[in-house]
Amino acid sequence: MYTTVQFLHSYWAYLVLLVLIVTTINSLMGFFSKREYGAKDMRLALFTLITMHIQLLIGLVLWFVSPRGMGALGEENLMKDSSLRSAAIEHPLLMIIAVVLITIGYSKHKKQRLSTPKFKKLAIFYTIGLVAVLAIIPWSEWF
Repeated sequence: MYTTVQFLHSYWAYLVLLVLIVTTINSLMGFFSKREYGAKDMRLALFTLITMHIQLLIGLVLWFVSPRGMGALGEENLMKDSSLRSAAIEHPLLMIIAVVLITIGYSKHKKQRLSTPKFKKLAIFYTIGLVAVLAIIPWSEWF
């Protein structure tokens, strides 16, 4: 089960990163170009939100079944081993923060009536979420 969940989590992450980058760029372009917010923008933001939440759920399952996740919390040298600390504490925590930021941004943008404030809320929260995701991705394991 562990290898299957790890495989899903690793490869779903590529889709999450792709749609998060596309949506962030779309919202920044929409904000700066002052274009009208349309159905395509809404679908893109929602799809990003959904993929992020699915990734979070897969990641939480992985954290519970992984020896480097919850299983590592009782280890004596957890905080001294940067790789283990990253897998057990830093990566899950920052990813949860990124998902929360994106969820807040999506929720706040729906309350706006005009296009520019909608794009502004999406641009701010999705950009911060993207930076958090890019900061904590284990790049050495990806390549």
